[in-house]
Amino acid sequence: MTTRILSVFGTRPEAVKMAPVIQKLETTKDVESLVCVTAQHREMLDQVLELFNITPDFDLNLMKKDQSLAALSASIFTHLDPILQKIQPHWVLVQGDTTTVMVTALLAYYLGIKVGHIEAGLRTYDKWQPFPEEINRRIAGVVADLHFAPTKWAYNNLIKENVPDSHVIVTGNTVIDAIKSVAEMSIPKEVISLLDQLQILDSIFQNQI
Repeated sequence: MTTRILSVFGTRPEAVKMAPVIQKLETTKDVESLVCVTAQHREMLDQVLELFNITPDFDLNLMKKDQSLAALSASIFTHLDPILQKIQPHWVLVQGDTTTVMVTALLAYYLGIKVGHIEAGLRTYDKWQPFPEEINRRIAGVVADLHFAPTKWAYNNLIKENVPDSHVIVTGNTVIDAIKSVAEMSIPKEVISLLDQLQILDSIFQNQI
């Protein structure tokens, strides 16, 4: 049986940390990997998508100037709902503590879809610090069926909140995987050209001393 997994994210940090997960899912047997972006951050998100060669299956393109959290949340609910109902994923994956994470987790819960929360268990236990991220990740934590904690400390936070041990997996931080992936990439021609120019300028400067 093929497991259909939909990864949903909207900001550059989410995209960076989700990229290694998506790349792994795409090469995993019996997994159908789909990607949906809310584009909560448009330009910065696109930079990461291009870097990791990720083409979203669904792009909600919801970024608007001076958009309130309430308006953004309403837009995500309205636009993501028909997609989830149409493709009926077995799992939805979200990362971190953005408004996209919170709304997606709640919507998946409403539709009876299992939620995996990447970078789970981070807490300050002050609902105003950071705002609104602390509440976003706590809501996602209540809804999630699997919690991928980056550290033992995050794992312990979840256990203290009565999350079953069997529902928590300590994975490390996926940003490390993203950094390793980028380090293995070829240097873009534009960067090589810039370095060559800087080397020439340095040579000229040295000769003038």
